[in-house]
Amino acid sequence: MSEESNPIKDHIFEYIQKSELIPKLISEKKFDLIIEDIINNCYDKIISMAEKDEAVGILATGILHYLLTNALITSQRKINYQGTELDIVIPDIKTLEKDQKKSLVICIPKSSDINVINKKIAQLEKIQQEKENIWVVLSENIPLKKKLFVLSKENKTFSKIIFEISQFSNVGGTNKFKILRV
Repeated sequence: MSEESNPIKDHIFEYIQKSELIPKLISEKKFDLIIEDIINNCYDKIISMAEKDEAVGILATGILHYLLTNALITSQRKINYQGTELDIVIPDIKTLEKDQKKSLVICIPKSSDINVINKKIAQLEKIQQEKENIWVVLSENIPLKKKLFVLSKENKTFSKIIFEISQFSNVGGTNKFKILRV
């Protein structure tokens, strides 16, 4: 199952591939520093490649896909479930169906329109009834009644997302091997 090429994703992964710093930081499990490095070096370029919310959404998805894999955190991306597209589910749909307390849904709405965001959250709340287990990634700080991560050069909350996902996985018992001690 191959995904269509995307210039923003291509730029991110090209940067990661050429980086000498990122493999070192991965071995040291310094995922926050990896995120900050990618944002500092790719953000301005990707923002010029598409509308800001769309570009940030693609950047967030790309970073999360790459780092969840490297952090050995089980996840599924871009899942169509009950007619709703789920951006990222941790650990997977089966766990979401069986035990919602152990399942995390990360929403990346690619919009700053509060109505669009709230509509998407309302859809997700029908699937994930544990409302605190729906986290949102946005390009700017918009007051929401959800755990919010902002991906921008000025706001560093997104850089902590892998650590927080790991905390959730370890507390929720979904990280069976407990390999990642971030």
